[in-house]
Amino acid sequence: MPKLRLDQPPPATLPLRFLLAMPCWGVAGGALLLVDGDAALLTRWHPATLALVHVWTLGVLGNAMFGSLLQFLPAAVGADLRGWRGVPALHATFNLGVLLLVAGLHMQARWPLLAAGVALPASFLWLGAMTLPGLAAAAGERLLRTGIGLALGFGMLAALAGGGLALLLARRIAWPLVAVDVHAGIGVLGWMVLLLATVARVVMPMFQGTGRVPARLQSGWLAAVAIALLAATVVHLRDAGDRTLSLAVAAGGASFALGALWLQRRVPRARHNALFLHWRAGLLGLVLAALALAAGQGMVAGALALGVGLPLLVGGMAQEIVPFVGWIALRRRVPRGVQLPGVQRLLPDPSRHRALLAQGVAAPLLVAALLWPTPWLARMAALGQLVAWSVHGHALGRALLAGRAFLRRVGQPA
Repeated sequence: MPKLRLDQPPPATLPLRFLLAMPCWGVAGGALLLVDGDAALLTRWHPATLALVHVWTLGVLGNAMFGSLLQFLPAAVGADLRGWRGVPALHATFNLGVLLLVAGLHMQARWPLLAAGVALPASFLWLGAMTLPGLAAAAGERLLRTGIGLALGFGMLAALAGGGLALLLARRIAWPLVAVDVHAGIGVLGWMVLLLATVARVVMPMFQGTGRVPARLQSGWLAAVAIALLAATVVHLRDAGDRTLSLAVAAGGASFALGALWLQRRVPRARHNALFLHWRAGLLGLVLAALALAAGQGMVAGALALGVGLPLLVGGMAQEIVPFVGWIALRRRVPRGVQLPGVQRLLPDPSRHRALLAQGVAAPLLVAALLWPTPWLARMAALGQLVAWSVHGHALGRALLAGRAFLRRVGQPA
């Protein structure tokens, strides 16, 4: 188990910029679904659908993963962030790129797509330049560093492919459908699932009380997923319509989710905290998404993975990271001898459970609206998303406000 380096993390405002943007994009997704109704749930190629998918994959999940990495790498891996003072500019570039891409896809507008096609790949390359040298130079934790490095590599590859597709669309050149599938497969399995599986090696034992995957087994899984994804990509590009890629993504996602659920099975009921339950629900959502993808139900799989399973996983982790970052900030500012409030006091379990309950109501509404697309059901699902992400954002904000209130009580400037 790596030892947390509490003096290593960058200033708290750096990862918080991304983590607090996550629920804002979730609310934006709910608003978009409210405006478009069932049109966004009928086909993957509708402009409203493409816009909504990228609100989830980049706005919600992308911000969560950027922010989590900026906190996790220095604290848990001991990797220095090169040029960390540029994080505010990275945050602005990335989120502006997401906004331009969503607007360009929704309106089929040329200039937003051209700008997004440059800004978003540049943001991923910037993140790689900030993190990969420190990963390579850090000592120990080789398996963690390898997994994160692989995920970053796939993330940059997916971003470059997506940027190229945006530029093609801006120039009114028809998308090659196989390239869209490759972009999606690499982004979901190579970037998101691979990164979550690697980080889970630390956060599941530390925060959920699970056992740990043997290093040899996890390294074998990482190699198998990376090789299978690359091989399936080559096959898919060569044989348009071949299902090898979708089956590889389904198998990789299911193996991670089932393995994590297996680790959770021996956690005592007394330790079934909010994070545990977020992950239990999110992992089950990923298993269902993998089954749907293997059965050829791509839209259902996308909703279950991008709208339910992955947001529950990263949302649960954000509710751990934000108060932890706030606690570190308190530790740096409060004089020695003053007792700090615990991380759990900054964001109590009832607030976390309310966020989980709101997501638990929103998730079946979203899936139902996809299976039985009608305007009223789509708008019910939209309202569910609006409420769920508002509750989530309120919980994160409450953790920061609790820290400020403590500073005022001990006579420190908030």
